[in-house]
Amino acid sequence: MPHTRILFVSQEIAPYLPKGDISNLGRELPQSMQEAGYEPRVFMPKYGMVNERRNQLHEVIRLSGMNIPISDSDHPLILKVASMQPSRIQIYFIDNDDYFQRSDDDEDAVGSNRDDNDERAIFFARGTMETVKKLRWEPKIIHCSGWMTSVTPMYLRRMYADDPSFAGAKIVYSVLPGEITGKIDPEIFSKLKTDGMSDKEIKEFAGLEADTAMMHRLALRYCDAVIFHTENPDQNLIEFAKSRNLPILTKDQVEGNPKAYDDFYKSLMG
Repeated sequence: MPHTRILFVSQEIAPYLPKGDISNLGRELPQSMQEAGYEPRVFMPKYGMVNERRNQLHEVIRLSGMNIPISDSDHPLILKVASMQPSRIQIYFIDNDDYFQRSDDDEDAVGSNRDDNDERAIFFARGTMETVKKLRWEPKIIHCSGWMTSVTPMYLRRMYADDPSFAGAKIVYSVLPGEITGKIDPEIFSKLKTDGMSDKEIKEFAGLEADTAMMHRLALRYCDAVIFHTENPDQNLIEFAKSRNLPILTKDQVEGNPKAYDDFYKSLMG
């Protein structure tokens, strides 16, 4: 019997970025699910801080070269891969010189203070989906973690809704700690409308402040379940998740308890 395929779309993963609660989770969860019998693959942006030589990244030419249009400009996708040790899980890195090269102004490893974080998230989402399609790898669970992945559920439910690679897949979104400290472009919804978000859906976000909570809310609008990994979850987000009848897990329920994730995934798949 084949293992259940699970796609992890992750904001940060150790040891490719410095160890911390978020990056450690990005590493430990796929390994735990592999041990539980799943077949995981993992995607992450190839931030400038990722040391390619030390981590033995190499470009996959046959999966690179696609141009992804954002705001009337084409941005080439570069795909690199490495194996997480000791599990040997494949880690795919979405790279682009415009969005993921390190800047002297970056305040952290992911560039939370950048003013183009909306487009970086869009490029990461589309680059991930296009690569999965080329791999002809059909996940049953897609677990997105962190604000950098917050537009991915919308793309899965709109632009890629009819793609057989993602048919029937359940989307889990993890609200992680950390804030976008740069400005979020107010034109983000114009960009998302171009890629399938409807006027009616956009109106649901009218009047909301363009901040990290709004990006999390955007993910919750399209996902099937949510996990709050924060100590004190935003009550507005919790209420929004409840209004959509989303299954919810909290940090207390999952911390140090891989079986909680396993049970959660299985409940979504019925």
